[in-house]
Amino acid sequence: MAVYEIRHPLVKHNLTKLRDRRTDYMDFRRLVSSLSIFMVYEALRDINLSEVDIITPMEPTKGKSIDEKSINFFPVIRAGLAMTDGALMVVPGARVGHFGIFRNEESLEPVEYYRKFPPDVKNGLNLILDPMLATGGTSALAVDFLREKEVPESKIKIVCIISAPEGIGKIVNSYDKIDIYTASIDDKLNEVGYILPGLGDAGDRAFGTLD
Repeated sequence: MAVYEIRHPLVKHNLTKLRDRRTDYMDFRRLVSSLSIFMVYEALRDINLSEVDIITPMEPTKGKSIDEKSINFFPVIRAGLAMTDGALMVVPGARVGHFGIFRNEESLEPVEYYRKFPPDVKNGLNLILDPMLATGGTSALAVDFLREKEVPESKIKIVCIISAPEGIGKIVNSYDKIDIYTASIDDKLNEVGYILPGLGDAGDRAFGTLD
């Protein structure tokens, strides 16, 4: 497995705006979507290509194509929903499953309440979309859902915008072949499991539900 920190200048620029507490929920959601385009683009860098025959306005030729229906996005409800539009801009023909998972704020353990899979998931490439990899518990549970469907680890990738060393460590120590793509590896978790410097609660900030 490998951990990829995307260092493109536009990623860092948009991430700075995303972190800013003055960014309202409309801009926050737009920035998450924009960053997701970059993240998914990088996560699919090694995807297989097939040769296809096409006809340009000038003459027949050969091109390269991916099987879009073999790609599955799994946003973790609810913050991951903000990443879905950006991901689908990269691969419009991808299928979208959903994992409903929330974190118990006392135990910090993930709690499942919903899961939905596209067909033939074990033969596809599966990207878990969640803006934050904090303790790693939510992502690990999502991985386990896929493994229960006989998806090999090599066909699972975690795409997050910010991550904590503790969350990365949990995934690295639990699995052998799952790659992580992130825009930033932050400093640490605080005493209640939030990433520092982080960006706050991604779901609340994306959907305007802050108190």
